[in-house]
Amino acid sequence: MNYTLHQLQVFLKVTETLSITKAAQELYLTQPAVSIQLKNFQDQFDIPLTEVVGRKVFVTDFGKEIAIAAEKILAEVNAINYKTLAYKGQLIGKLKISAVSTGKYVMPFFLSDFMKSHEGIELSLDVTNKSSVIQSLEKNEVDFSLVSILPENLSIDSITLMENKLYLVNSKPLNKKQKYFDKSILSEVPLIYREQGSGTRQTMEMFLKANNLPVKKKMELTSNEAVKQAVIAGLGYSVLPLIGIKNEVINGDLHVIPVKEFPIKSTWRLIWLKNKKFSPAASAFLHYLEKEKEDIIKQTFGWYELY
Repeated sequence: MNYTLHQLQVFLKVTETLSITKAAQELYLTQPAVSIQLKNFQDQFDIPLTEVVGRKVFVTDFGKEIAIAAEKILAEVNAINYKTLAYKGQLIGKLKISAVSTGKYVMPFFLSDFMKSHEGIELSLDVTNKSSVIQSLEKNEVDFSLVSILPENLSIDSITLMENKLYLVNSKPLNKKQKYFDKSILSEVPLIYREQGSGTRQTMEMFLKANNLPVKKKMELTSNEAVKQAVIAGLGYSVLPLIGIKNEVINGDLHVIPVKEFPIKSTWRLIWLKNKKFSPAASAFLHYLEKEKEDIIKQTFGWYELY
């Protein structure tokens, strides 16, 4: 046997995701690189570790046993690394955060300098829809969750990060002579929705309901990126967070439609379970945010205040 730690990491990630593509994304590798490492690891065993049926990856019973062993080996390696860093007096441990899908435009900037300052901290950032984010928080699987709409049935504490602004957008500008459109325009144009469980969708629907606006629902898509591309392709209009469409607006691929009472506003908050017992890493990150968040906003999101 002559397998490497890298091969163990790749194999374990494939068994977790059951997908070469997803494993490559999460490991920041190319698909061919993952496939090669997986093959090199498999070649050291006479018994198959995985099977591919159609385009689906399945882990054999033997593969599951090897995955358990791989997880233990990697845990021990991490423990050695942590102990080494701790001996040097550095902050160590895991920091686990879940974020709603548009949070990928926000959270990395609040993490960047903190992570650079604490090389012993391992970050797990899960970007998904609002329902899954709240579920991970409720199960105490994460230290923090980034949301723009607070959950109703959980006892939580929070820290405010920044404002979230949503605008009506289209692939083409409307009548330039008209400075603002009435909010009733939302009833006149075909709207592209996010899926159920999305915070963006919930914010939009709350506005529509509060203003008693019937709408023409054109389609429903499962990510802001998908919605964005559908709007660019001319399939309809949508209400999207400004934070995720900066480049498309600058390039002229998307146009903000000026509507009275817009933008629809909510607030990005980092939340955690009340009475949560923080790890040293989580506690340090919260302290960092309290001290540095205003400077981060000014330096990174100054453009945001122009809209």
